Amino acid sequence: MSQTPEPASLAPQYPQPSQPGPVPPPYPQAQSVPPQYPQYQVRPPQYPQPTSASTPPPAYPQASSALPNPQPTQPPAPISPQAPPPTPPHTPPQYQQAPDNLDYQNAPGNRVHYKAHQRGADATALGQLALHLPGFLMSLIVVVLLATIVEAITSLPAWLLALAWLASGALVFHRPTEDYFARYLLKLRRPLPQEAARLEPVWRKVTARAGVEGRQYDLWIENSQDLNAYAAAGHIVGVTQFALERLPSAQLAAVLAHELGHHTGGHAWTSLLGYWYSLPGRIAWRVIRTIMVFTVTVASYISCLATAALIVVIGAVTIATITVLYGLPLVLLAIPYLMAAVGRRSELRADQHAASLGFAPDLAHVLHTMHAMEQQARFQAVAMAGKPPEEPGTLAKLLSTHPDFATRLDRLRPHLEPQR
Repeated sequence: MSQTPEPASLAPQYPQPSQPGPVPPPYPQAQSVPPQYPQYQVRPPQYPQPTSASTPPPAYPQASSALPNPQPTQPPAPISPQAPPPTPPHTPPQYQQAPDNLDYQNAPGNRVHYKAHQRGADATALGQLALHLPGFLMSLIVVVLLATIVEAITSLPAWLLALAWLASGALVFHRPTEDYFARYLLKLRRPLPQEAARLEPVWRKVTARAGVEGRQYDLWIENSQDLNAYAAAGHIVGVTQFALERLPSAQLAAVLAHELGHHTGGHAWTSLLGYWYSLPGRIAWRVIRTIMVFTVTVASYISCLATAALIVVIGAVTIATITVLYGLPLVLLAIPYLMAAVGRRSELRADQHAASLGFAPDLAHVLHTMHAMEQQARFQAVAMAGKPPEEPGTLAKLLSTHPDFATRLDRLRPHLEPQR
């Protein structure tokens, strides 16, 4: 077997020293490469040959003058893990314009004839005041007792405190107090410019038909997707955002005419005034009831005899109070049911006010929409609970402040029939 001859070494040889001495080791020879791997063969470098005079040398590569000049890039700012992610700039929601199907005959600048009496108090409003009278008397007793205690401590006249409480009812018509009431208790807000541009012409149409100065009232908006409206205090008229955006202008006018009927009939201010004057009595009753329940509960942990004795004492005090006050506390037990009945009557009167202004068909459409929304909410409750909700009992129906859909539609029927 023959072996493959190794190629000659290409490494340079060290010169031999001219003087005798130790001989350096030989330069390591290049390792032989087999012929089947020619790419690894060690070859001497090729030096450029001198060119002749007729052949010009190759041009030296010049540096490119069109190199880009990149701007130094700033590294991204580190984001703290606690910092919230950047949010896009806030854009207000697009206002959905509802159909405008209302005939505006009373544009700004046209003459409008106003009634001599802008508002009053109908039989329903007077009934509300009469029903609030027992609560007012109970509240007056509570205020006088508190004023007597304050007079004994601070020497402040008791009659002055009682008189200040009686005069506080004027705050119902105080505009700054109404604003506070609307913003923080009713959770209302002022209309945006685009909302006012839609709401104010409709309100002017309604008030012009009624002969009422619409600028006496303040328009408010509630951020709610329910179909609802409000008439409160002396000058508050509010509608929900759903009613403003979804109802056509004629139906929105019917809703506003209904709320205007509450104001012109005196339902709004009498209801709030009666509630304000009965508030001290309500608070006192809740405090007394809480103390009685707490006392009986503590006595039940001591002994049954102590509990029975306490109940007897409470009963005796109650009978004595009823006797001294000529049965007035017993009347208070029936007041909520009577107030609910008067409230249902006021709703029917407000419906009649809107119908008398020519909005009966549109109000009927609104009632149909409200009834459909109530039925849809009922079906959703059934789907979530898996069983139908319990029907309201007789007492719950008697405490309802709004009449049912069939009753309201039946009262509007004479205004919906064509005139013969």
